Amino acid sequence: MSWTPGAARAARRIAAAAAVGGGGLTLLGAATYGILFAEGVLARRIVGRPHGMEGPPSDGVYGEFGGEPIRMAMLGDSTSVGLGMTDPADTPGVLIACGVAAVAERPVRLTVAGVSGAASADLGEQVDRALEARPEVAVVFIGANDVTTQTFPAQAVRHLQKAVRRLREAGAEVVVGTCPDLGTVRPLPQPLRWVTRRWSRQLAAAQTVAVIEAGGRTVAFADLLGEEFESNPHEMFGPDRYHPSRRGYTQVAYAVLPSVCTALELWPEPQPVRGQSVYLAAAKAAEEPGAEVSATRVAGRATGPHGRWVTLLRRRSEPLPHDA
Repeated sequence: MSWTPGAARAARRIAAAAAVGGGGLTLLGAATYGILFAEGVLARRIVGRPHGMEGPPSDGVYGEFGGEPIRMAMLGDSTSVGLGMTDPADTPGVLIACGVAAVAERPVRLTVAGVSGAASADLGEQVDRALEARPEVAVVFIGANDVTTQTFPAQAVRHLQKAVRRLREAGAEVVVGTCPDLGTVRPLPQPLRWVTRRWSRQLAAAQTVAVIEAGGRTVAFADLLGEEFESNPHEMFGPDRYHPSRRGYTQVAYAVLPSVCTALELWPEPQPVRGQSVYLAAAKAAEEPGAEVSATRVAGRATGPHGRWVTLLRRRSEPLPHDA
């Protein structure tokens, strides 16, 4: 699937259905849900049970600096907790926290509220926990389990948007890593892998629209790890062949860190060449690994004839160096 106007329209339909409480059966049709359910069952049988059902405990203060810690929360699914890792230093939350600390020259207090296996409907309880820590920035990785559990796209998007709004209303900046491309998961056979790839990217585009509307910004995972996963699966995948390896998690953190730093105003907001419609930008970003979408203004206005104005930043185009 490319970022055609049709993809932008699909994102708009899902976001609209989420806003009015519709079921959101707007992607590939009802029959696909049955295919995806069978696919999820098959993948779990092939993959088996990961090494440990949660990531290592990662709450704590990171960065050997003085001053008041920056408060950061990590929410989402197994990717957010670093499932499969045994050392907290290898989890995305800690990697991002250490990066922010280095840029800010201040410590970062990390609270991990994510839960392995979580879908967007589970974000409410995670937000409850995260808000207890009064985060200045919240990072959310979510979407994969919405696909494998047959969640209607509009329902998933509605739960995500509500979570982002609650975090923003509490004063936290929010960066969301959108649904990854599940078509890179090798245990899934063709043609089901192709179906999942298309489904994942349409959901990611709709997530972007919803997050922007709620006041956050997104980073597209798309096939962020796809090419390297395909060419070097033993290095990029963990032992279960489903979740990332240490190097894979580092790649994810590397892609998200610039957006977190910008959200915290540690780096200047890049000046856009020109604003564009959120729907078109969301469809483009779903195809471009590491692309960030954030709200902007054009001629002093936040919205245009085709929805909110946004900036699409192609922050990352090269893979993480092997010696990083």
